[in-house]
Amino acid sequence: MTRIAAMFALAMLVFSSASASPAAFSQASTLPAQLTDQEFWRLVTDFSEPSGDYAFQNFVSNEITIQRIIPPTKRAIKPGGVYIGVGPEQNFTYASALQSKMAFVVDIRRQNMLLHLMYKALFEMSANRAEFMMNLFSRNRPGYVDERTNVAQTFDLFLRMPADPRLEARTAAAIKATLARHGFNLPQEDLAKIDYIHEVFFKGGPAIAYDFMSESPATGTPYPTYLVMMNSTDATGQNWSFLATEDNYQFVREMQRRNMIVPLVGDFAGPKALHSVAEYLKGHNTNVAAFYVSNVETYLKNSEKLQTFYASVAAMPYDESSILMRFVAHGSNPPMPWWRDSISHQSLVSRISDLANQVKAGVPLAYPAILTPLKDPATIDVP
Repeated sequence: MTRIAAMFALAMLVFSSASASPAAFSQASTLPAQLTDQEFWRLVTDFSEPSGDYAFQNFVSNEITIQRIIPPTKRAIKPGGVYIGVGPEQNFTYASALQSKMAFVVDIRRQNMLLHLMYKALFEMSANRAEFMMNLFSRNRPGYVDERTNVAQTFDLFLRMPADPRLEARTAAAIKATLARHGFNLPQEDLAKIDYIHEVFFKGGPAIAYDFMSESPATGTPYPTYLVMMNSTDATGQNWSFLATEDNYQFVREMQRRNMIVPLVGDFAGPKALHSVAEYLKGHNTNVAAFYVSNVETYLKNSEKLQTFYASVAAMPYDESSILMRFVAHGSNPPMPWWRDSISHQSLVSRISDLANQVKAGVPLAYPAILTPLKDPATIDVP
């Protein structure tokens, strides 16, 4: 037996012993409405893995198409479910748009977990969108911005405000004080990293983009700025971003105040983080509603890691409404027949059950060939 075949057999063993079949939970979910600080921190520390390697900083997202798959995902999933994602702030947009009850953000970089802890403190400190932007970007709030000001106008007004070093210093201190009040035991190295992350946003301001103070992959077009990401829309023109409306912001803020957005350090092909989330959800009779994996598959170039990841997804508790969300770039040589050269990148959706059935069939899956049956979400609902 080859090493890859052996690893796939091991992944299949994990899947067969741990996976839940579709519609596995007929009993009511026992997911809590909120977590205590101690419960939240236990999940963060117990479920996380050691930090892994990743070439880029990823302070902000660069996936301008993320909102295109929100309408078909909302039509497919059941309300009030659990969302799992990866990366920085786009997870707030997805959690808000999908009205998630709980969210786990799993990323191989410890820095991303610390970024989300910084965000957690900022949400708790900021009573509304304008205060949040003031605290995130260290720009004093314009006097004529209130809860009714639309997101485009709000960003435009904040762009005109100069960065304030004194505000940045006060906010950085308040972030650490907020986390300390929760009792989160962070070493000095982590606290220094949170200071650094906040300083990046201070320097970048509302026009910060993926390549600001970061190595970034080559691209033929400029990366979208935070401003652009928060003003993007789905195909119908609706803006679902977490800063698009005060209601969207307050939804995420309330999740943060109830400790229901849990950031983890985890390798998607690792032995612990995704497995721990799956076991937690099974223990609470709860299925995954949506799992946003971005383009992680392109970084799992080792076939053994890819099979392990697919087995881990298939081992999640799911039903026929559970959705897998991807971001696919043209450079991945996507095999979908509807893909055109004019499409540089696209967000895609499929059912977790479809992937699980392929895993169960026992044939190792290859990326990007696995994308072949996926449809264009701009024209067709989830297949």
